[in-house]
Amino acid sequence: MQSFIRLHAADDVVIARTQLMSGTSVENIAIKGLIPPGHKIATRSISAGQPVRRYNQIIGFASQAIARGEHVHIHNLNMGPDKGDFDRDYAFCADVKPAPAKKQARFDGIVREDGRVATRNYVGILSSVNCSATAARAIADHFSRITNASALKDFPNVDGVVALTHGLGCGMDTDGVGIQVLERTLAGYATHPNFAAALVVGLGCEANQINEWLAHSGLKEGSTLQTFNIQDTGGTAKTVTKGIALVNQMLPHANAVKRVPCSVEHIMVGLQCGGSDGYSGISANPALGHAVDLLVAHGGTAILSETPEIYGAEHLLTRRAVNKEVGQKLVQRIKWWENYTRINQGEMNNNPSPGNKAGGLTTILEKSLGAVAKGGTTNLEAVYEYAEKVDAHGFVYMDTPGYDPVSATGQVAGGANVICFTTGRGSAYGCAPTPSLKLSTNSALWNKQQEDIDINCGDIVDGNNSIEKKGQEIFQHILDCASGKHSKSELHGYGQNEFVPWQLGAVM
Repeated sequence: MQSFIRLHAADDVVIARTQLMSGTSVENIAIKGLIPPGHKIATRSISAGQPVRRYNQIIGFASQAIARGEHVHIHNLNMGPDKGDFDRDYAFCADVKPAPAKKQARFDGIVREDGRVATRNYVGILSSVNCSATAARAIADHFSRITNASALKDFPNVDGVVALTHGLGCGMDTDGVGIQVLERTLAGYATHPNFAAALVVGLGCEANQINEWLAHSGLKEGSTLQTFNIQDTGGTAKTVTKGIALVNQMLPHANAVKRVPCSVEHIMVGLQCGGSDGYSGISANPALGHAVDLLVAHGGTAILSETPEIYGAEHLLTRRAVNKEVGQKLVQRIKWWENYTRINQGEMNNNPSPGNKAGGLTTILEKSLGAVAKGGTTNLEAVYEYAEKVDAHGFVYMDTPGYDPVSATGQVAGGANVICFTTGRGSAYGCAPTPSLKLSTNSALWNKQQEDIDINCGDIVDGNNSIEKKGQEIFQHILDCASGKHSKSELHGYGQNEFVPWQLGAVM
C-alpha cells in the first residue's frame, strides 16, 4: 500500500495515508517537514496566488510560494483575495443522464392507514414554545424505559415516547420567516410517518399559537394529533397529568402495527457529514454516494443538504439538475447564503471548523468538494427550502445550515426516515424519531469509537475495499436499519436533544 493517495492526475496535491516524516519520498519527491494523516502534500512548486487543485477542482489559492514536498494547509492556502468569488461553470443540465434501470428490493416497514410507510413507531411530544418544554419532557419521562420500566410493557410494538423540545416559539415576528420555518418544522414532525401519534403542548400566550399553527399547516386535531396549553389546563402538574392520560389513550392504537415487506421506494435518506476530515471525500462520502445511486435505482429518495458545505461545489450539482429551474433554485440559495453571512459580519469560509482543519481540510471549497460526493451521480430532481415536504423521488436537495442537528431536523421534517451520517473526527449523533447510521472515514476512528459508529469506511483508505463494494454494504445497512435493526445511537438513547429547528430572524 502506498503512503499517499492521488485522486486525479491533474491534482497539485496528494493525500497522506499515514503520518509522513521529513525525507520520506512521495512520487519521487522528498517530504519537507511532518505531514499528518489526511493532510495534503504539494507535488509541484506553486507560486503565490496560483490556484491549487484537488479532485481536479480548485480548493483555494496559494497565500505564499509552496515548494514541492511541502505541507499544504492553512498556513499557505486560502480562499484568495476574492474570498472564492471566482467563476464556476454552472452548465445547467449538462450532465443529465437517463434514469437508471429500475431495480426491486424490499424492507420490513410499518404501513400507516393512509399508505405512508414508517421505519420506526414512536409517540411524539412536541412543544410549541420553549416555555412548555419542561412539561413536555416530564410527560415523555413518565414513559421512559430507564425511569419507568413497566410503562410500555404492554406495548411492545411502540419504540418509545419521546419529547422534542426547542428554544423558539416566542420573541419573534408572528408574520416573519422565522416563525414560518418553525411552523413548517413542527408540522413535518407532527405528521411524520415514524410518529404513530403526536401530542403538542403549548403555554398559551406565545407567538407560536397552536391554533394558528394548525390552520397554517392544514392540520386538524384527532386521535393521532392532540394539543393543549398549560395556561388552559391550570399549571404544570395538571399539564403533565393530562399529557400522560392522552398518551395512554394513544398507545393501544400505536401498538396495533406490524412490519410487512415494503418497496424501497418508501425509504427517504437524509445525508449528513459532521466532524469531516481529509479522508471524507475519499472514503465514506463517495461510498455513501454509491449507496445513494443504488437507493435511487430502487425508487428511493436521498436528500443532500448543508448549503454552506457545498459552497464552491454547487456547479457539480447544477450540471445534474433535471431542468434549468431546479439548477437556478440551487444557485439562488447559494446567493442567499452569501448575503446572509455578509449581513451577519461573516463569510462562507468561516466553515470549516477547527476539527475539520485538524483532520486535513483547509478551505470550504475543499470541504464542499468532498461533501457533495455523498449525493452520488444521479440526476438532481428537485430543490427544497428548509423543512419543506419532500414529494419527489430520487436525488434531491434541501437548503439547510451546515450545523448537523439543525440540518438533520429540517430533513426529518421533510420526511427523511433514515439518516446516514459520515464522520472523520468522531460523532455521537442520533435523531429521533428517525434512526441515524454513522460511517467512519478512517479505521483509526473506527478502532477508537466503535461504540458510536455503525460502518467503517476506512478500509477503502487502507486499500482493503472498493467504493462500490462499500456502497453495497451501506445500502444493505440502510435496508436493515429501515427494517427495525437499531443503530448505535439508538442503543445509547440519542435523539431527543438533537431536535434543533433553524432559528431565523431577530430575537425580539
